[in-house]
Amino acid sequence: MRHAKGYRRLNRTHEHRKALWANMAGSLIEHEQIKTTLPKAKELRPIVEKLITLGKRGDLHALRLAASQLKEDQYVSKLFDVLGPRYKERQGGYVRILRAGFRYGDMAPMAIIEFVDRDPEAKGAGDKARIAAEEAVED
Repeated sequence: MRHAKGYRRLNRTHEHRKALWANMAGSLIEHEQIKTTLPKAKELRPIVEKLITLGKRGDLHALRLAASQLKEDQYVSKLFDVLGPRYKERQGGYVRILRAGFRYGDMAPMAIIEFVDRDPEAKGAGDKARIAAEEAVED
């Protein structure tokens, strides 16, 4: 029986899952929309929504809690400077999951997970800035 087993293990160890959620949450915060498998998206939603709630609080303790979960400081700063104020008046439901068909190789169900009021310019902005910086160095 499955009593009190409230999460998907995804065939990974605890440490691997913890790193997976840190990386996926950081990518979602950076790009505001990512494509992944449906079970991963469903497990990522409560993690990211709790991080947004920390960003809304905005105090030092919330910042340290978020920094302990996210691995890069740029994600923490965007969480507290951009996303926290954006969702200040919203009472929850910061993330939506859209089904996106099936992956070609193994027919795994795919999903797009994104912020509800996302900025369409955020997706790929880091890559565009990096390419522009490289071109400026070459010139």
